Parts: sequence; structure tokens; C-alpha cells
Amino acid sequence: MDTGGFTTCLWFDGQAEEAAQFYVSVFGDSGLGEVVRNTGATPGGEDGSVLTVEFTANGQKFVALNGGPEFRFTEAISFQLDCDDQAEIDHYWEKLVEGGGEHGPCGWLKDRFGISWQVNAKRLTEMIGDPDREKADRAFRAMMTMGKLDLAELEKAYAGEA
Repeated sequence: MDTGGFTTCLWFDGQAEEAAQFYVSVFGDSGLGEVVRNTGATPGGEDGSVLTVEFTANGQKFVALNGGPEFRFTEAISFQLDCDDQAEIDHYWEKLVEGGGEHGPCGWLKDRFGISWQVNAKRLTEMIGDPDREKADRAFRAMMTMGKLDLAELEKAYAGEA
């Protein structure tokens, strides 16, 4: 059975449109889609206010839903960005915390809407997957001491130079 893929729905408390615009501004291959507004028949929403916003970010389909204050984002769900180099890590790290986000440990952060992101390096994944467990463990231990990932320091640790 072909379902045509799936769409991630993100639940917000009044910030759906702002969030969609933010994510579209951060990532390439992005765009805003249909905006659905509340009507008199929609429970809980002010007539004419935004109910949902469809958007694409980095080629992925999303719907931002203004569902109310009942639910919050937690680290139990996160988006992982696999970056090619330090410049890409730096770019996403700063853009995603812009406007009130929080830096976290080991390449994790929260954006201003409370969504968790892992700004990862493809190279780190290779290092910690190395069959030479000493090298892999050195890279992993170095990563555990970092906030934003520092590829040069990870490479030194991996090589036994740190």
C-alpha cells in the first residue's frame, strides 16, 4: 500500500504561523503552503485565527497546528541535522537558537518554540561507528564535553591527539 509518505504535525499554542515562517527561513528547499483558519464551527479557536499552516522545510512536509496549551514539546522527539562541515554546524546552531532558543549539550539545542534539534556532523557518526573502539570511544567522550560540536576537536580526540 502506497501512502504517499507522511507529514509531521507540530502542535503549537498560537505560534503555528510564526513557527512555519521561521523554519522556512532557516532551511533551503522550503516553502509555505495552505493556511486554514478557524471558523465559527471550529472549537476553541477565535474566528479567523490560524488553525493550521502547511509547510515544507528542507524537503520535509509539516503541518503546524494551533492546538492550544495542553501539550508541550520534549526532548523525547527531536530533529537530527546531519551536517557536512563546521560551517554548516555553525549556521544551523546559531539560526535555530535565534530569538530565544537554548544551547544544550552534545550538539543538542532547543529552538524558541521548544523543539529539540541535534545538530550533528556526518563525520562524527563515522568516528563513533569506527570498529576501532579506542578511537570511537575517544571521539564519543570528546563529544560528551561539548555544547555545539567542534569538528576539529573531535578529529583530534579521534586521532588520540587531545
